[in-house]
Amino acid sequence: MRVFTTFDEVAAASGETLGETDWIEITQERVDRFADATGDHQWIHVDVERAKDGPFGGTIAHGYLTLSLLPWLGSQIFRLETPGAKLNYGLNKVRFPNPVRVGKRVKGRAAFGAVTDLPAGKQLIIDYTVEIEGETKPACVAETVVLLLEG
Repeated sequence: MRVFTTFDEVAAASGETLGETDWIEITQERVDRFADATGDHQWIHVDVERAKDGPFGGTIAHGYLTLSLLPWLGSQIFRLETPGAKLNYGLNKVRFPNPVRVGKRVKGRAAFGAVTDLPAGKQLIIDYTVEIEGETKPACVAETVVLLLEG
């Protein structure tokens, strides 16, 4: 676990891969709960019987479910304890190259990208990759933008 307490420490880690998480299983219960939370009950995610005859041989996680794991995955790799608020500012790009079949395990990898000065603090780019156990293509690649405000 890397802990960053100053803006200088964050800037010094720009371009550095920070680490990766342990594996986490994507269960049908997790997918169903995400479907309930978002209202996205497409059969490819929640209808186990119908999905057996679908394109992936079973249900798959929502892409946005995979994306929503990024904060938790990141918390397993690093912690930002810089002064002031930390705000999710958005995403520069997100791709879902490979669906996550229910029952598979995923893990995350994080790297700090560019760190830019702002009048109120810093802007940090974090590059995430969510890998699927036994698969060559990742489930998700995302470039997130975080604002680190001065105390």
